[in-house]
Amino acid sequence: MSDMSKTPATDEKAIIKEAEAAIAKVAEARSAIGEVIFGQEDVIENALTTILAGGHALLVGVPGLAKTKLVETLGTVLGLDANRVQFTPDLMPSDILGSEILDQDDDGKRSFRFVKGPIFAQLLMADEINRASPRTQSALLQAMQEYHVTIAGQRYDLPSPFHVLATQNPLEQEGTYPLPEAQLDRFLMQIDVRYPELDAERRILMETTGSGEAPAKAAMDIETLTNIQSLVRRMPVGDSVVEAILGLVRSARPASEGGESTSEHIAWGPGPRASQALMLTVRARALLDGRLAPSVDDVLALAEPVLQHRMALNFAARAEGVGVRQVIGTLKEKWM
Repeated sequence: MSDMSKTPATDEKAIIKEAEAAIAKVAEARSAIGEVIFGQEDVIENALTTILAGGHALLVGVPGLAKTKLVETLGTVLGLDANRVQFTPDLMPSDILGSEILDQDDDGKRSFRFVKGPIFAQLLMADEINRASPRTQSALLQAMQEYHVTIAGQRYDLPSPFHVLATQNPLEQEGTYPLPEAQLDRFLMQIDVRYPELDAERRILMETTGSGEAPAKAAMDIETLTNIQSLVRRMPVGDSVVEAILGLVRSARPASEGGESTSEHIAWGPGPRASQALMLTVRARALLDGRLAPSVDDVLALAEPVLQHRMALNFAARAEGVGVRQVIGTLKEKWM
């Protein structure tokens, strides 16, 4: 009986010890990324949060802001086996998933053999994802949600862990196709990559135009990363944080659909997957900041990257010049 009474305390101490080791490793990874990517602290934090939470991220920004370099650096620092696919209008689904080819042996017997595509990696960089046709974009739907693909009726499991980090140019640029709502919902976060601050851009000029650049260095291996991802799911979440998540997500839905929004600008809003995304990302953000449990401040900080690509505004909002970020900012005021 006495041994059983000590178990919770022992487990709690073990989790705290594991969390402290994870915090040190995550800090080391963050520092290693900062040696290669200058400025963009919020982008680095959100990208790491996405990986630690076990999800996928969509990085949106104009060309030349180091989106591709950030993804490559993440793969190296976190010890992930990475592949890159450059999305173009003529890219086919088989170019991503793989295809069956006809083989013939020495006896003349023919059989089909599946050749795996670049999606069979722990980190897939989908570069300029919105330059491919909707048919090709949809090739990622099953993989991003179910972590396997089906080719000719045969299931093929993807490596574990599996993450898609996609880069996207703004939709108003020529030669782009908007991502469908179902695929946008698969992304845990949409990370907006903005222009760097003056000091960061000065450092970029000085350190990337010389004879050599600092290479990315590995800060952890796959086993360490998967253990941290498992720890994130075991971190405690207080009732106040749960209520903030539920209240914020439900307030982002139109009242006509059973939501609790007072905004007249929302056409459709996020589903339960958004609540799940916030629950995971606030835990990962807390760990990234060296804390053992998330707070309501984490919910507010992640509301925009988690919700903005899961909402659409109506015609009245567009006519009045109201944007999604502005609506989310109004919804957050209740919890500040």
